[in-house]
Amino acid sequence: MCKAMEDMRNEAAKMKAVHIARLMLDGGKLSYEDITVYTELTIEEIEKIASEKKSV
Repeated sequence: MCKAMEDMRNEAAKMKAVHIARLMLDGGKLSYEDITVYTELTIEEIEKIASEKKSV
């Protein structure tokens, strides 16, 4: 049960980081490297989020 709760918490934290990264990308003032520092996402994850936003 502890493992399941930890996985859920990690997934929620990841979703929040992705949301914050989207907001930062919308602002257009920060580099991908800066966003990785604040969100702890990888450059690849930031690039993927950015490309998804462009295709929508």
